Amino acid sequence: MTKTMKGVVLPGNSTVDYKEFPIPEPGHGEVLIQTKASTICGSDIRAIYREHLGKGPEGYQGVIAGHEPSGQIVAEGPGLRRFKKGDRVIVYHISGCGVCNDCRRGYMISCTSRYRAAYGWQRNGGMAPYILAEEKDLVLLPDELSYLDGAQVACGFGTVYEGLDRVGISGNDAVLVTGLGPVGLAALMLAKAMGANKLIGIDVIDERLALARELGLVDHVLKAAPDNVAEVFALTGGKGVEKAVDASANDSARLTAIQATRKWGKILFIGEGGTVNFQPSRDIIHDQKTIYGSWVTSIWLMEDLVDRIVRWGIHPEALVTHRFTLDQAGEAYSLMASGKSGKVAVVFD
Repeated sequence: MTKTMKGVVLPGNSTVDYKEFPIPEPGHGEVLIQTKASTICGSDIRAIYREHLGKGPEGYQGVIAGHEPSGQIVAEGPGLRRFKKGDRVIVYHISGCGVCNDCRRGYMISCTSRYRAAYGWQRNGGMAPYILAEEKDLVLLPDELSYLDGAQVACGFGTVYEGLDRVGISGNDAVLVTGLGPVGLAALMLAKAMGANKLIGIDVIDERLALARELGLVDHVLKAAPDNVAEVFALTGGKGVEKAVDASANDSARLTAIQATRKWGKILFIGEGGTVNFQPSRDIIHDQKTIYGSWVTSIWLMEDLVDRIVRWGIHPEALVTHRFTLDQAGEAYSLMASGKSGKVAVVFD
C-alpha cells in the first residue's frame, strides 16, 4: 500500500487547504528530502495565496506549496554524483532544464525551457513532510547553520545577496533600504555583514520598524512619509546614500530610494510587482545614477552565500518571528499576509 502525506495547497482566496499526496520515491538523479523547515515568501502571498496571478505554465499548478524548504536527504535515487543520504540540504527553488545558457550560468530562475518547473509553483514544494528534488537543485547546508537558516537562504537571502553583490557593498557605503519585510530585513543584515558604514531603513508598518531596531540591523529607522528624502540627506551630510535597495514594490518608496541616492550612486530594485514614476533627467541622468534589477539568484552564488554566512557568524533564522506546525499553516499564511511580522516559518519535528 502506498504511503501518503498531507500537503498544503493554496486555493487563491486567502485560505489554505490540505490534500493527501503519495510519498514519492526518488528516480534517477533525484533524492527524497525529509522537510525540516519551510518558510513563507512574499511572492507566495502576492501571487498564490491571495489570488493566482500567474497564468498557463508559468502559474501555480495546484501543487504542494512552499518554495523555501530545507531538510535532510532520507532516500537516494540511482545516479547521484555528489549528495547522499544523511546530507543536510537547501533546495534552490527553480528546477531548470540544465542545458540552456541561463541554466549553465546557474540562473535556473531565468530558464525558459518547457522543462522548467519551480518547487511550490509547478512541482510539489516544501509544505509537506517530504519533498522530491533533483540533485542538481541542491545546496549543502553546513552543520553551523540551522534548517531555518537554510530555508531563508533558499529564496529571500539568496535573492538579496545576488542584488547586493551586483551593486557592490563595502565599508565606503551608507545604505538605505525601503520596505522592511523579510527581504528588506535580510538586505539590512547582509549589508551590515558586508561592511556598510551606515544603515537606514524605511517602512510604513510600525511592527517592522520596531523589529529592525530590536535586531540591531539599522542605525536609523524612518516612518514612511513625504519628507523621507530630506531626512535621509540630513543623516548623510546632505549628500544621500551610496546604495539604496527597494524591497517594497511601492511607487513612492521606490522614488524615495532613487532620490535619496547621491550622485554616482546605485539603486537596486528587488521588490516584485508595483510601478514607479520618476523624472529620468532630474532623478537619474544628471546625477549619473544607475538602477539595477535583480531576480532571485544563481545557484553558485547561493553556495557562496552559505559559506559567507558561516564566516560572518550571522544567522538568517534571527528574522523568523513566528513558527508554526504544518497543521497551523492557515494561521502562518494569514499572519504573513498581514505584514505585521518578520519571517514566518512552518517547522517539522
